[in-house]
Amino acid sequence: FAFARQPDRLAAFTVMPIWVWGGIGSLLSSVAYYFLRAKLSLVLTGVWAVTIFSGADESSVLWNLAKDPPISGHAQPHSGLPVIRVATLNCGFFHYGNPSLDLALWDPDIVLVQEVWPNDVKTIADRLYGGRGDYRYHKNNGIITRWKIKREVRNPMFREQQLTVVDPDGREIEVVNVHLATAATNLELWKPSAWKEHRDNRQTRRQELSLSLQLLEQTSPFPHIPTILGGDFNSAASDPVRSLLMRDFNDSFSTAGRGWGNTFQRRVPVLRLDSIYATRQFTPVRCRAVTTRKSDHRMVISDLILPGS
Repeated sequence: FAFARQPDRLAAFTVMPIWVWGGIGSLLSSVAYYFLRAKLSLVLTGVWAVTIFSGADESSVLWNLAKDPPISGHAQPHSGLPVIRVATLNCGFFHYGNPSLDLALWDPDIVLVQEVWPNDVKTIADRLYGGRGDYRYHKNNGIITRWKIKREVRNPMFREQQLTVVDPDGREIEVVNVHLATAATNLELWKPSAWKEHRDNRQTRRQELSLSLQLLEQTSPFPHIPTILGGDFNSAASDPVRSLLMRDFNDSFSTAGRGWGNTFQRRVPVLRLDSIYATRQFTPVRCRAVTTRKSDHRMVISDLILPGS
């Protein structure tokens, strides 16, 4: 029930992936079978395995095994069609170093960065495009592109950016970069205050994303304009906050991802906090999470086809 319905009052329970709880359950039932030889324990182990496979976001990638992952360098055409390459990375204010070289390896057309200062955004832009690109900074977020930025819409309340980018064919693409409220990490689940903290935290992130979408609708012809929305959501991919995007967006990794898609923590990534979404005008054809030593997050690379591009 907690993972199927995801009520806010149980947000503290679902902050950890279902496979963590399933792993604990499987371990306990296996231990019970080892010592007690109870057949019911084997049944429970099987139930846990099915639950993990059917409920875990990580298992969705199995449907994409026939798809190719993006490879470093300039994005290659897909089925003869050119692609738009998008990257997102939480840079951690360069605490782990400058990620510009790691980003440049993928030669992205559009880059979304979070936890940056203005000079960090310029540093990345100069390394990627040699001064020929365009970029904007707003409240520790940055959007960088090899193309031209036509317009900027600022949300004064949250760490959110919205730009209109013009591609080489003259088509306008709306680009939104979000960094939602930092996730609650209190795991003292025996305390009522922990449950309240997680509930309030989810509600805050829902409000932030909702207001960003409202601003997008009020300031652009969304959803009729091709739109890319990505960044650090500070929540698992299965979190109900993300359901706000289901009507108009596709999750690039769910659609075309290969490999282990979780992005945090870099060394042992157990949660897919960072994602790239695109409206139905786009077709995600490749996506993967890529490790970089210059952040505590992994970066996400997504290749998108925009018909007519």
